[in-house]
Amino acid sequence: MLKIEDITYNVEGRPLFEGATATIPTGHKVGLVGRNGAGKTTLFRLIRGELALEGGAITLPQRARIGGVAQEVPSSDTSLLDTVLAADTERAALMAEADTAHDPHRIAEIQHRLADIDAWSAEGRASSILKGLGFDADEQQMPCSAFSGGWRMRVALAGVLFAQPDYLLLDEPTNYLDLEGALWLESYLQKYPHTVLIISHDRGLLNRAVQGILHLDNRKLTYWQGGYDQFARQMAERRAVLQAEAKKVEARRAHLQSFVDRFKAKASKAVQAQSRVKMLEKLTPITAPEEAKKVVFTFPKPEELAPPIINLDGAAVGYGGPPVLRRLNLRIDQDDRIALLGKNGEGKSTLSKLLAGKLQASEGKLNRSSKLRIGYFAQHQVDELHLDETPLQHIMRLRPAEGQPKLRARLAGFGLMADQADTVVARLSGGQKARLSLLLATIDAPHLLILDEPTNHLDIESREALVEALTEYPGAVILVSHDMHLLGLVADRLWLVKGGAVTPYTEDLEAYRRQLLAGEDEVKIAAKPIEKPKKASRDEMLALKAEIRKCEERLDKLNGMRDKLAAKLADPDLYEDARKGELETWNRKYAELMEALDKAEALWMAAQERLELATA
Repeated sequence: MLKIEDITYNVEGRPLFEGATATIPTGHKVGLVGRNGAGKTTLFRLIRGELALEGGAITLPQRARIGGVAQEVPSSDTSLLDTVLAADTERAALMAEADTAHDPHRIAEIQHRLADIDAWSAEGRASSILKGLGFDADEQQMPCSAFSGGWRMRVALAGVLFAQPDYLLLDEPTNYLDLEGALWLESYLQKYPHTVLIISHDRGLLNRAVQGILHLDNRKLTYWQGGYDQFARQMAERRAVLQAEAKKVEARRAHLQSFVDRFKAKASKAVQAQSRVKMLEKLTPITAPEEAKKVVFTFPKPEELAPPIINLDGAAVGYGGPPVLRRLNLRIDQDDRIALLGKNGEGKSTLSKLLAGKLQASEGKLNRSSKLRIGYFAQHQVDELHLDETPLQHIMRLRPAEGQPKLRARLAGFGLMADQADTVVARLSGGQKARLSLLLATIDAPHLLILDEPTNHLDIESREALVEALTEYPGAVILVSHDMHLLGLVADRLWLVKGGAVTPYTEDLEAYRRQLLAGEDEVKIAAKPIEKPKKASRDEMLALKAEIRKCEERLDKLNGMRDKLAAKLADPDLYEDARKGELETWNRKYAELMEALDKAEALWMAAQERLELATA
């Protein structure tokens, strides 16, 4: 087992650990959680022996192998498959020795050991891992130099998974995976035969792939059994109990102090006053755990536009050669929340760029509302920030006429307070850079917000704040993310990008997850077997009721717009010959609005049916 005993460690005079202790049973899968900057990555470096402890000890079983992903594999002519095979250094050394050994006894030892470590199935295992992380058979034979840094990070992850160390330490591994890769990794870790410690802010991963949570807080470590949701409930209960106890102690302290203050000068009460002073000295204060800092995103609200805001009719898009996507017949309204599903390389980013206006349709029609503003966030934009400038300087360039107080208020609305506003980007954390990029993407109050992996580097509190902001945001959202928790809470429509086409996916995310994990090449829209519905949990009931409220708000909004258009069409002057073109425009808008109203009513009825089934 891994034993962390009374460890102490400081960074630049700031204590990260003070008497921290924890025990991780052998073979357990554990999620390491804590606030940004608490010292999670430092703990990994201490376990690996890269840093020297100032006090205490970390002990592991003798000859235990520790593995993790420190950096991407280098660009080279070695194929991906051979790179992963070389990660098992014992097998690679034995295979090399087997080609040169002449001593019969040594040859026998080598062959026995190769059989023990299942060396002959190694190529198949390595290929399976690479496939799970998004590399097809042809790509596995390509050199590492053919892939970008993000893809080579996947190869490095494949290598450490293939080597199967006794202690696998993973630091935010899903940050460079898509949804399919993240789900595959989650499933792989559940079956991993050794101990796993994983730093992650992915609630789905922390609920399904781990048996315990190691919480780093206030320089101490606490081990909790169960997944993240269970840990969060237990923490909330513990905080509530300690806060109640702290209030009782403070009330008792105030009562005793009041007595002492009133009677310490009176001779007749001196003994009692002195007694109360001693009681005060013995009364141990209780410090309740700090509430998690309220994290916010404040998206500016756009004005309403008549639907649809984007309409594609037989559109195709590519990069100069054959189209990547073709025959696109899609419609987006301002109240849409759409998640794009599909394996990496199928065209999710291409579709996002087409909708954002960064690519032009090579065929067909793409009509946008004339007043449409679009906000676009992609993970690579975080890397394109000006490292030598502060966040304040970034938005001053976009809003030169605004005063500093208003600009600083904008930054504060994304959690970038005074200190961060005046810190050069190079010194900001990954999460703070992501916040700045989100601010820049939404500063013009877009009617459509396209988010490609927005949660990378955001901690759990920030992800929850993003969900809250997107729920309240009155614009359309197109979302690509490996975070199923985020997708499940934000998206109410799913589009599948596959085989050059984009089609509605009518099942739910859980069905998509099951199909991917079952290894189905074709994601089917299969009918669900009829079964007695399970009683919905409290959270599911709340989510259903929230969905119905959203549907009702959408209907109210569309009905209001319909009434305004009906009043416009009731104007007799509109039917004069001179205004015939204007009449056609208003009639077309009315027809589009009625189509949107029909769709909204269908969504509302479906949500009502789900609620009725859940309460049956």
